[in-house]
Amino acid sequence: MGTRMSARRKPHRVLLVTGLSGAGKSTVLKTLEDLGWEAVDNFPIRLARPLLALPPAEGQAPDNTPLALGFDTRTRGFETQRLIEEIKDLQSRDGVEITTLFVDCAGTEIERRYAETRRRHPLAQDRPAIDGISEERTLMEPLRRWSDLVIDTSRMSASELQAEIRNRFRLKEGRMTVSITSFGFSRGVPPNADLIFDLRFLQNPHWDPELRPLTGLDATVGEYVAADPAFDGAISRISDLLTYLLPLYDAQGKSYLTIAFGCTGGRHRSVFVAEKFARMLREDGYAPSVNHRNLHSRPVDALEWQGNQARPLYND
Repeated sequence: MGTRMSARRKPHRVLLVTGLSGAGKSTVLKTLEDLGWEAVDNFPIRLARPLLALPPAEGQAPDNTPLALGFDTRTRGFETQRLIEEIKDLQSRDGVEITTLFVDCAGTEIERRYAETRRRHPLAQDRPAIDGISEERTLMEPLRRWSDLVIDTSRMSASELQAEIRNRFRLKEGRMTVSITSFGFSRGVPPNADLIFDLRFLQNPHWDPELRPLTGLDATVGEYVAADPAFDGAISRISDLLTYLLPLYDAQGKSYLTIAFGCTGGRHRSVFVAEKFARMLREDGYAPSVNHRNLHSRPVDALEWQGNQARPLYND
């Protein structure tokens, strides 16, 4: 009886959170805590097995409350290869579902963050921050390659990272969580997008002086974009593709999906189309979150010319 009951119990969900100092690990753990996870930072992984074996104390959360354990080069006993072996040992334990998340970031961005906060890098107390960043990246690279999930925060604000974590790790049963984002190719592709649609074939409101200061949230911009002869056919085909794919992802147990729509500047076409598909998905029973990454970026002609220089009206 006991064995059969144990077989039916959901595995204890454990997320191991690590990454480069300054990349956003603390933000990740705080967001997980807000979502209802038990979060502990600077936790020696070798203590995880005895921790998971402990029954919950009376009055505390049940033992299926998901657990997030943070660690990095500052954690006592940190040694990359040994950590990987300890995580493998945890994964072999029955009744536990272990996922490792690595929070990454470009060295120049980490250096900027340390300069902005005037803090010292933990591996470069008496040296330039970039020295510690380089040393830590070398130490952490094997763990990064081995991790189940990598989130690159180089182009993310703290609020965008929080939204990413909420979308991926919210404690919600039911349909897959869908996130929709608009962006500008001239400012980089969203690193965590699952599906990307390039809308630079549509006519560009940027080249209309009256529409340039507006965005895809304005009705006149939407009318301009929708008037393109290619618009209806493209939207119909993208809609058919998503209608086909989303239930398949859902059936395979995918808990989150990020759909990105891009144009060159990220202010007009991508915003309008992202909002359109958000409405369509809501009608289908999903509850997508929407983020317009470059909505407030300054319009720049030089960036808009990066698409098709021969046809500026179709270039964004």
